[in-house]
Amino acid sequence: MKKLAILFLFGFILFSCGEENGDDYTRNEMTYNLYQSSDFDYTGTILVKELIGGDLEITIELSGNKGDSEYFFPAHLHFGTYDNPDSPIAYMLNPVDIQTLKSVTVLGQLSTGTKLTFDDLRDFDGHVKVHLADSGPEYQVILSAGNIGINDNSPQAFKKENMTLCSPYY
Repeated sequence: MKKLAILFLFGFILFSCGEENGDDYTRNEMTYNLYQSSDFDYTGTILVKELIGGDLEITIELSGNKGDSEYFFPAHLHFGTYDNPDSPIAYMLNPVDIQTLKSVTVLGQLSTGTKLTFDDLRDFDGHVKVHLADSGPEYQVILSAGNIGINDNSPQAFKKENMTLCSPYY
């Protein structure tokens, strides 16, 4: 009987670990590409998942050189396309950690006061940019960028030479 109880407990723990965060999400998700946007070789993906309750979780995962020091690349959700010079920041995303090349943000209220739903995101006119630094001349360096929502995110549509800088202000 004791062995059965231990086996049951072990199975329960194993099942609990396997279900971690599985109940937090609906089945709605979208993936977008991030393209190399400077001399630094960083590309990646943006994964948007709908949480139970309607919030959106945005995960940025870059591919490129990792670092050992504590350093973070600022990331922003913008209105408009990456090549539009008048594309204000819609939301400050959590920065990308150079050690893991990952960032996870639960999207809150945008700078316009609105909140995006998963259905809204399909029609959203926007893009994401990841910067080298949060200030100074390095802020002008865009490591990677990609359109999201209704904007063309294909490799054929992305032209690094058309990259525009963005204002650090909303």
